[in-house]
Amino acid sequence: MLKLNNVFKNRVKDQLLGNKKMSAGWLQASSPITAEIMAKSGFDILVIDMEHGPGDIMSLLHQLHALSGYEATPFVRVPWNDFVIIKRVLDAGAHGILVPYVNSAEQAKQAVKACKYPPEGFRGIAPSPRAGGFGMNGKDYLEHANAQISLFVAIETKEAVDNLPEILNVRGIDGIFIGPMDLSTSMGYFGNPQAYEVKETISKIEKLVFQSDKVLATVASNVHQAKNLYEKGYRIVVMMSDTTTLGEVAKNTVSEFNKIYPNH
Repeated sequence: MLKLNNVFKNRVKDQLLGNKKMSAGWLQASSPITAEIMAKSGFDILVIDMEHGPGDIMSLLHQLHALSGYEATPFVRVPWNDFVIIKRVLDAGAHGILVPYVNSAEQAKQAVKACKYPPEGFRGIAPSPRAGGFGMNGKDYLEHANAQISLFVAIETKEAVDNLPEILNVRGIDGIFIGPMDLSTSMGYFGNPQAYEVKETISKIEKLVFQSDKVLATVASNVHQAKNLYEKGYRIVVMMSDTTTLGEVAKNTVSEFNKIYPNH
C-alpha cells in the first residue's frame, strides 16, 4: 500500500523501459509466509497465481501485505479475463496483471479496458480500496494508475498464435507471456513443450514479439534455463515457485537421505 502522500509508481515499468532483465517467481501456495520469503530473497517480480493457485481475494491481500515491505513488484495472474475479477485484484494493490488464455485482439482489448479507468477503459473508480490507500492516497493513485499498471496477456493456444500480429497492435499491453504447457497441449502434444512443432511455434512467437514494442515473458524450470531465454531477448522469466521448487528440494533431500541410509 502507498505510504501517506506517496505517488503510485510501478518500478517494473521504468525497468522495462530501460531494457532491463527482470527476475520473477510464482507465488502459488496462497501463503503470506512463502510470499515474504520469496520477496526477501530479492526477486524483481513475484506473480501471485490466482488461476491455478487455491487463493481468493483475502489470501491475495495477505500476500500483498507480506510483499509490501520489500522491493518485489506484485503481479497477479488472474483466473480469467473478467473485468470484475481484474477490478478487485487491482483495487487490492496489484501493480501488474497477467491475463491467461487471450486468443484474439478483441479479448486483448477487453483486458486493457478492464485495467484502465475511463475514458481509456471501464475499470470502476474508487479511492477507498487498499490501492488508493483507503482514501488517504486517492489522487496519488487514481491519477497515475492508467499509466503505471503493467498488463501482460498469455498466448496459450494455436488460435492465439494465429492472431498474434493483431494482438501485438493492441495499445495498452506491455507484454506477451508464453504459456508453453497450455500451448503444447492445445496443439495436440499433451504437456510436451519440447515437441518439434511446438518449439517451432514458440520461435514464431519470439520473432513476432521481438519485432514489436512489447516485452516477452515466459516460465522456466530454473535459472539456467532462464539464462538461455534472457540471452534470446526475453525480459521476464518466472524461474521458480514457492510450491514446485520446495517439492523438488524436498524430494531430492529424501532421495539423498535414502542413498546414505538405505536400510533406515
